[in-house]
Amino acid sequence: MPGELGLLRTIATVATACALLIGTAASLRAETTAERVLREGKIVIGISNGAPWGFRGAGGEPEGFHPDLIKAAFKGLGVGQVDIVVTEFGALIPGLTAQRFDAIAAGLYITPQRCELVAFSDPDLKLADAALVAKGNPKNVHSYAQIAANPEIRFGIGRGSTTAKNAAAAGVPDTNMLLFPDIQSNVSALLTGRIDVAAFSAPTVARILSDDNVEGIERALPFQGLQENGKERYGYSAIAFRKEDGDLRDMYNSRLKLLKSDGTLADIMAKNGFSDQEAAPDLTSEQVCAGQD
Repeated sequence: MPGELGLLRTIATVATACALLIGTAASLRAETTAERVLREGKIVIGISNGAPWGFRGAGGEPEGFHPDLIKAAFKGLGVGQVDIVVTEFGALIPGLTAQRFDAIAAGLYITPQRCELVAFSDPDLKLADAALVAKGNPKNVHSYAQIAANPEIRFGIGRGSTTAKNAAAAGVPDTNMLLFPDIQSNVSALLTGRIDVAAFSAPTVARILSDDNVEGIERALPFQGLQENGKERYGYSAIAFRKEDGDLRDMYNSRLKLLKSDGTLADIMAKNGFSDQEAAPDLTSEQVCAGQD
């Protein structure tokens, strides 16, 4: 009996010690990024200072599509302070990994390679090629297919650009393309009537049209770009978080879903030069990472 009593006491002592250790470990558990952001009411975002995605306005305040979207999303969570850190585009993911930012928002497209490095939010935009034309779209241009079929349409595009490759893949012959070294010269050719249509990425078109000094041109809506297997080729932009901050990403996703449903996202898109064509479908980042778009 004394032996049994001693054994019971030993078990009780070990159990108490384990309970204390567990309690101590719980109290010493590191605060997650999401918990800190909610506690401080502040989130730090890395951008690359490029319109229309995110940039510092004339007064130094962050402007653009993603700053507007992040402010709207986190405001509803009680996070009223959005601190913007500007860095080079190539330094965004390394800076996120090094914990310089809580998230990065600079028009990052969801790609399989990036999916290995970061935790993307669900898509906020669906992006394809877009076209600029003279006011009223006098040649009624709405697709690469039309440009390919009509040699009288004078078509300008950036030399070596992705849009040039997409146009060629869509059947536009080299003889139908006027190649320009930069965006400015392509837009200038459209403004002076040397070409009838100029193609760029949708974000570039939004940036061009946001310039108050640019008049006399408009976006061709709708516009159909490169088709693959009966579907248009799209890219999807999103905000990126660290892999270990899935709870912060999920918290943001819940707010993004609400902003989509109540029309706030559509208003932010319109404010920053995006059209209904860029509305993201009901896809998760996991689906896009897996190529299920």
